[in-house]
Amino acid sequence: MIAGGMLGCLGEILDFSVPGHGVFINVSAVVTSEHEVLIQLFHNRPHLAAELLDEVLGVRVPEYGEAALIPTECTEVTPTEYRADAVVMLSDDRPVMAVVVEVQRAADEAKRYSWPVYLTTVRARTRCDTALLVVCPSDSVARWCATPIKLGHPGLVFTPMVLSPATVPKITDPADALLCPELAVLSGMFHGNDPEYGERVLDATFAAFAAVDPDAEAMYADCLLSLLSETARKYLEGLMKTGTYEYKSDFARKYFSAGEAKGEARALLLVLRARGIPVSAEVEARVMGCTDLGRLSAWVERAPFVETAEELFD
Repeated sequence: MIAGGMLGCLGEILDFSVPGHGVFINVSAVVTSEHEVLIQLFHNRPHLAAELLDEVLGVRVPEYGEAALIPTECTEVTPTEYRADAVVMLSDDRPVMAVVVEVQRAADEAKRYSWPVYLTTVRARTRCDTALLVVCPSDSVARWCATPIKLGHPGLVFTPMVLSPATVPKITDPADALLCPELAVLSGMFHGNDPEYGERVLDATFAAFAAVDPDAEAMYADCLLSLLSETARKYLEGLMKTGTYEYKSDFARKYFSAGEAKGEARALLLVLRARGIPVSAEVEARVMGCTDLGRLSAWVERAPFVETAEELFD
């Protein structure tokens, strides 16, 4: 049986078996709220990609006037494994650099084959220099991501550029946070639990909330609260004791609840298909359209035992 909470940990690998039913399924679930927020930082501030490359990783970025998101498809026919999390185009009357952004929360050997595809396909499409920027909430995963990828052709070795808590600076000055609020939020996500600097980091992150729109503030704040230790969470909650925050928190809870429901629905369909059970368009539409987590969890519990997809709804 898959518990709803397990499916809520989207982005992790879920393994489960059903004794006596010959079912063993490895489900690579969809992105978590943390994953989504890390991607959203670049959607809300495309310039962040260039700032991280230049100011944090020391990579020379050409002069540019505009940073904008472009389509993430990395092949002409785009299966999911060839769609990047975000692609930022830096331009100055013409494209000068593209940055493929990937959030990686666990080691995944398949990425060592798909990342070079991302880079070369975007480069061919945009006709400009292209870089891969991998963002890892875990230092151990970051070390894996930074391992050079040998492509086989003599002299062709691809080394991803990786951001992790070890490389992202601790933003402790509220003035700096206001200049680049998304970097301050990233600092809060990675360093808010730091025993020495955590409170100063959270002070700066809280100051950065004033520089973003209310929807982004709600999303950032609720994700950050979910990542913090009890002590750090109480500290940030103390900073956020305002009359408007409860409304914003409600908004963000609805946002993440919808994402969790979508993840459970996708995992449910994966279970059925892995068992070889046909899923009609009507069943898929009903499952993907359901936003009731309790009902989805009940369907998930039945999925390993039903003979037809329609039996889920009996």
